[in-house]
Amino acid sequence: MRILHVSDRLSERGGAHWHLRSVIERLAALGHRVDLAVGALDDEVTPPCPLHVVAGLDERRRRAVDLAPVIAATRPDVVHLHTVVNPSVLEWAGGVPALITVQDHRYFCPALGKWTADGQVCRAPMDARACAACFDDGAYFHEVYGLTDERRRALGRLPVVVLSRYMRDELTAVGVPRERIVVVPPFVHGLDAGARAGGPPCVLFAGRLAAGKGVREAVLAWRASGLDLPLVFAGTGPLRAELERDGLTVLGWVPHAALAAVYRRAAALLMPSRWQEPFGIVGLEARTLGTPVAAWRSGGVAEWHDGGPSLVEWGDVPALAEALRHATSGPRSTAPAGFEPEPLMERLLAVYGSVRAQGSITGSTRREAWGRP
Repeated sequence: MRILHVSDRLSERGGAHWHLRSVIERLAALGHRVDLAVGALDDEVTPPCPLHVVAGLDERRRRAVDLAPVIAATRPDVVHLHTVVNPSVLEWAGGVPALITVQDHRYFCPALGKWTADGQVCRAPMDARACAACFDDGAYFHEVYGLTDERRRALGRLPVVVLSRYMRDELTAVGVPRERIVVVPPFVHGLDAGARAGGPPCVLFAGRLAAGKGVREAVLAWRASGLDLPLVFAGTGPLRAELERDGLTVLGWVPHAALAAVYRRAAALLMPSRWQEPFGIVGLEARTLGTPVAAWRSGGVAEWHDGGPSLVEWGDVPALAEALRHATSGPRSTAPAGFEPEPLMERLLAVYGSVRAQGSITGSTRREAWGRP
């Protein structure tokens, strides 16, 4: 099968972009022809397959994008979109044999990721009156809300893959037909299972150093736990300077190939996500390498966490401190069942087969659908 993946950018930072790489590399290993079209790419990143740069794919706002040349060059059976939020591209995909993996909230939440401006979990479906409360600037709200609604409506014409039941339920709540949504969780890829600990024991926070990831809450819970273990941050972001001013250890962005050694040194991973996690793949990676996870119930976290005293209610810092003490005092974790790559790739390939069959038209109709001359 020939598959063209389309993404906003080529990057090795962030769970969504690493998941895209893992899918591409698995498909190539299975003998499929895989190409990738992106709007931009990070410096010094190695493409996992033949790469095509197409202006406009990284746009967050509506912009016309000419995909005809890359379609003519690759002649795909299926187009698979990832992290594309340009409404023009989403609408184009609705007219060709295509599907989309939705990995974040930008298709159904115009604000902080189902986390309100007053610091609470948002449990309401997207609605102009409710969402306006999260914005101070009315003109900006109307612009962002309008874009989010355009993306949501475009999803109604596409088969949608999500990584968690949480994301499926959120999309269903805003009107995306449930029968068009397939849950295909991610799998651990590119980590050295035999890696040794890359330093002395610690409590680890891994991810973007931003308020939505619960960086400040992680510091509060760690301090309240009384543990005689340093708190180490693997990642970068807007709160990095604040953490370093407070004397905390920040490793910066850690290449994925080196993450296994960081997970191995951690007595526990601390994960107090304030936004609702679409999945939380760092937790799955940590558990697969034996690191227990102390976390809040946020989005899809409970779908890979083993529960018990190490998983506590969202927003409860004292409970998180107790969860951290429990996680560091117990046995090492075990890899959760249900996230093996082979059956998950089979599930994704079944979606591809369905999309290909529904789009397998011939002659002038097929040429018109693909935007070919």
